[in-house]
Amino acid sequence: MSRRPRLIPAALIGLVSLGLVLTGCTSDDPLAAQYREGSGKGYIAGDGSVTEIAAEDRGESVVFDGTLEDGSTVSSADYAGEVLVVNFWYASCAPCRAEAPDLKTISEEFAGQGASFLGVNVRDQAPSAIAFNESYEISYPSVMDVDDGGLQLAFSGSIPPNAVPTTLVLDSSGRVAARILGQVNSPSILETLIKDTIAEDG
Repeated sequence: MSRRPRLIPAALIGLVSLGLVLTGCTSDDPLAAQYREGSGKGYIAGDGSVTEIAAEDRGESVVFDGTLEDGSTVSSADYAGEVLVVNFWYASCAPCRAEAPDLKTISEEFAGQGASFLGVNVRDQAPSAIAFNESYEISYPSVMDVDDGGLQLAFSGSIPPNAVPTTLVLDSSGRVAARILGQVNSPSILETLIKDTIAEDG
């Protein structure tokens, strides 16, 4: 499969995020509109667009730490030297549920092959996350980020803060190499992004 076009330099991603935060204060805020309409949908879904970032345009390594659903801790240092796929989600998010089987399959495909997966649950408490993972047979862990938003803050220069789901591929240096904004609609695209990022160290 040919490489997809590189859309946004890393330096601009933070500006995009800042713009979204600022526009969230206006009357055009989608979350506010949903609240006024009483839809209760509670999430802003991306459009599934893919952004690849050339190695020379990537920002600093993302440093993070958090608490997993089982109460243990995790940090960026635990994934040093390997590709890491980070998926932002929560249990009642419809596109998160739709992409869960694909993420399960892809995470198993790359287990022990140079890439790990880490979820970031932005809304639930641990019991809900555990029930979700059991239902979809997902074995990779998730950080429970609802209380302090530490991981969302760590990645705030790389993802729009209200886009759920979002999937990031970090290179072996911990820099964001690619982003899927919204549901992973094509598993083959995520597989290719991961393979390409792993191959950079080859």
